[in-house]
Amino acid sequence: MTQNKQPSSLGIWWIALGAAMWGLDGVFIVSLLHNLTSSQIVWLEHVLLFFFAFPVLLRKRHELKQLKLNDWLAVLFIGWGGSALASVLFTAGFTYGNPNVVLILQKIQPLFAVFLATLILKERLQKNYWKLFIAALIGAYLLTFGLHIPSAAENTSQLIGSLFAIGAAALWGGSTVMGKHLAGKVSFTTLTALRFAVALPLLTVMVLAQHPDWQSMGKALSLTPVWSNLLFQTLVPSLISLLLYYHGLDGVKASHATIAELAFPATGLLLNWLILHQTIDLGQWIGFTIVWLAVLQLSRMNTKPDKSELSFESSSPQPADLASK
Repeated sequence: MTQNKQPSSLGIWWIALGAAMWGLDGVFIVSLLHNLTSSQIVWLEHVLLFFFAFPVLLRKRHELKQLKLNDWLAVLFIGWGGSALASVLFTAGFTYGNPNVVLILQKIQPLFAVFLATLILKERLQKNYWKLFIAALIGAYLLTFGLHIPSAAENTSQLIGSLFAIGAAALWGGSTVMGKHLAGKVSFTTLTALRFAVALPLLTVMVLAQHPDWQSMGKALSLTPVWSNLLFQTLVPSLISLLLYYHGLDGVKASHATIAELAFPATGLLLNWLILHQTIDLGQWIGFTIVWLAVLQLSRMNTKPDKSELSFESSSPQPADLASK
């Protein structure tokens, strides 16, 4: 599918805006976990999202006929890894660990995305990119710990929560690369719909395997705070944010997009301060500023298409490789 690509600088800001909306998740997930499990929350979101995905895929089914095996493997990774497993791990992290730590650990996502972008997409990284990358990681560190040296996790629960968050970051980093591969082949609405539709069967199996108490789930959903919270999360941090994200991804390198995605934890930290009244020290404000300046500078960087970028087909991962990511 041939699309008119937007200027890279504009695409960066679409990605950053979409990622910033993900930061809304952390504020509302904790309250839902009082009534539903992490798998149930993500499954219910995808059930609602299917009402968007089905008509889109039906209307744009001609785009699906153009996809090859490698493309479908990328779709599978995005749906099962990025939309299903990563979302469950991220949500479960709030059960075990400190919500702020779980949220902020998403900033290590660039480490996974950059590695896969150079390995799979054969992206050539400009020298200035590494300066921005290092600056963004420094900002990420300051956002997490401020100006003091962090101590090791004091209990198993914190460690489990952190590992869940890191697992989610790895899967989302891989999804950035796979999404970049697909962005020029299908429209951003089709890509968003595929992500949700493919994830739903796996999430259904995961929920059924837990033998849920359907009566308790129904009772929870009858509560206005629960269903309104769930509806908001489905529409804003999930649907609208990903539409903006994939809209911007077509004209932007995956390695650049992953820095713009740091808007996610940066915004989450700000919302925790504004809504949950959690204090932010000077070091964290400095980190917040550094992250956003890195995104701003990245949007100004000249990102001409790399003619040496090899096609995904020539270096596509095998099914076993995708499953192990």
